[in-house]
Amino acid sequence: METGQPSRTAFSAARYRAAHQVIEGGSIFRDPLAVPILGVPPDAEQAPDRRGMRLFIAARTRFAEDALAAAVRNGTRQLVVLGAGLDTFAYRNPWPELRVVEVDHPDTQADKRERLAAAGIAVPESVTYLPVDFERESLADRLVAEESAFFLWLGVVPYLSRSGYDETLALIAATPKAEVVFDYAMPPSSMSPERRAALEARASRVARIGEPWRTYFRPGELAAELRDRGFAELTDLGPAELAARWFGRPDVPKETPGGHVIHARR
Repeated sequence: METGQPSRTAFSAARYRAAHQVIEGGSIFRDPLAVPILGVPPDAEQAPDRRGMRLFIAARTRFAEDALAAAVRNGTRQLVVLGAGLDTFAYRNPWPELRVVEVDHPDTQADKRERLAAAGIAVPESVTYLPVDFERESLADRLVAEESAFFLWLGVVPYLSRSGYDETLALIAATPKAEVVFDYAMPPSSMSPERRAALEARASRVARIGEPWRTYFRPGELAAELRDRGFAELTDLGPAELAARWFGRPDVPKETPGGHVIHARR
C-alpha cells in the first residue's frame, strides 16, 4: 500500500462483488450494499477476462457467509473481519446478537467510513473498528478475541509474507473454539502454462500498484499445517469443488490448480 492511501486491491475486490450483483444478478452471493458503498459503477469488472475472478470472489464470499451462519447457529457471537476492506457484512448482519470487529489499515478504514457516510449506510452498534498498521503494530496486542470467534480473512493471505501469515494464524489458533475462512493461491509451478500465465499476469498487476502476492500454498501441505495447529475440521474448495457447487460444472477435473477457499475449525 502507498502511505496515506487506502488499499487498491480492497477497492478492486469490492468492484468484483458489485459487478456480480449487476451482471449475474447476485445469483451466487446477494449483497444489496455492494454497489452503493462503491459510489461508482463496477463497469471495469464486466470485461470477459475478468469473469473468472469475479465469480471466484462471489463464491468465496458465499462459502464464508454460509459457514458463518452455521457458526452463529451453534452459538458463536463474535465475528472478526481481518482486512475488512469494503466488505459490507457488518452493515447487513441479520443477527443482532453477533458482534463484528473490523480490522484493517487505518487509511483503508478511514476511506471505508467516508464511503459508508456518503452512501447513507448506517453503522450498527454491533460494529467495532480496530485500525491496525501491521508495519508498526501487532494484532495480538490489540485484538481481544472471545473463546468462540469466527475469523473472516478473505483476499488477504496471498499478500502477506509467510511470517505475517504465521503470526496471524497463531493468534487465531490461540482462540479455543476458533473458526476461520480464508482464500489462498497455489504456486505458479503447480499450473499448466496457460493458467500459470494468467496467474502471473494478475500477480504482476497487483505488484505494480504496490501490493504484490507473496505467499502460496499447496492444498495437502496447508491442510497438514492447519491440523498441526489444532484445526481438526477442514473444508477446502478448489476450482473443481467450486465449479460443481455453484456453477453446475461437475466436469472440472478434481486436481485442477487455481484459487482455493478453506474453512478451518478447532
